[in-house]
Amino acid sequence: MGMCKKQQNGFTLIELLVVISIIAILLSILLPALARIRQHARQIVCQTNLQQLVLANLGYATENQDCFVLAAQDIASTNLCRWHGERDTINDPFDPRRSPLADYISDGKVKQCPERVDFRHGAPWDWDFEDGCGGYGYNMTYVGSKIWRSGFAACGQPANQSDIQTSAETLMFADCAMAKLDEAGQPYLLEYSFAEPPFFLSDGVPMPAWGFASPSIHFRHLGCTNVGWADGHVDSRKRIEYNELNVYGVQSSQMNLGWFDMLNNCYFDLE
Repeated sequence: MGMCKKQQNGFTLIELLVVISIIAILLSILLPALARIRQHARQIVCQTNLQQLVLANLGYATENQDCFVLAAQDIASTNLCRWHGERDTINDPFDPRRSPLADYISDGKVKQCPERVDFRHGAPWDWDFEDGCGGYGYNMTYVGSKIWRSGFAACGQPANQSDIQTSAETLMFADCAMAKLDEAGQPYLLEYSFAEPPFFLSDGVPMPAWGFASPSIHFRHLGCTNVGWADGHVDSRKRIEYNELNVYGVQSSQMNLGWFDMLNNCYFDLE
């Protein structure tokens, strides 16, 4: 009686290597796409946060004689109050639960932008002087004060709803940050709660001859920034070419800071 040989059904080493190679190729194709999907999802959540801020400010104005929330009423003195919260000393982060807008926002505090931004936190105090703003900035120059017209003496004078002539083209809130250099000369980002226009002003007139302000609009979402407009809508804008050094000696483009569409104040002013 002859001996019967059992049939071997296992994979050979070469076949296993081929399968592993195919899986690796598929992962290399799919993972970047999945990463972009997650980034888009965070961008959408961020837009929702910004829309809540805009609607909160509109609601605040409705109940406060048509006046928008002040951006930083005591910035030239005690420096303890912001639109996004208050603090007891300049060594403390701002408490978002103490924001004038807290009653108009779900959960009672400004929400954090979901995009992973490596903000610097900790001592010395100026590293976290705007902690609590969620990574968002307010149009202080034109909406949260009247410093566009009268300088810092007008920090306690917010704009009225009736002041804004084209609300769909007036920035109210946006993704923001500020770049500085550490002791080793390396740039870092900190939270910054003001969306700065490109140009400083004198008696209400933008002054390009004075040079650019330090940009704070942060393009953290796949090269775009989210903007909440005074009419309540939110959209995304791409950064335009701008490579100047800011006041701290940081190249703005290196840190994804700058402005969108046009290098002027037209999307910040009230016209």
